[in-house]
Amino acid sequence: MAAGATDEVVAQRLGLSVRTVRRRVHDLFGELGVTNRFHAGVEAARRGWL
Repeated sequence: MAAGATDEVVAQRLGLSVRTVRRRVHDLFGELGVTNRFHAGVEAARRGWL
């Protein structure tokens, strides 16, 4: 995700289904308190996750 990969590419690279990736991304957005990938990246960096 940090490299700008789509859910489909992330799923393929991790060996997961696209549905699983989308569910995990949705859960991550909730944990971070954000609504889009850009803000997720900003918040993850702020927290030192990246």
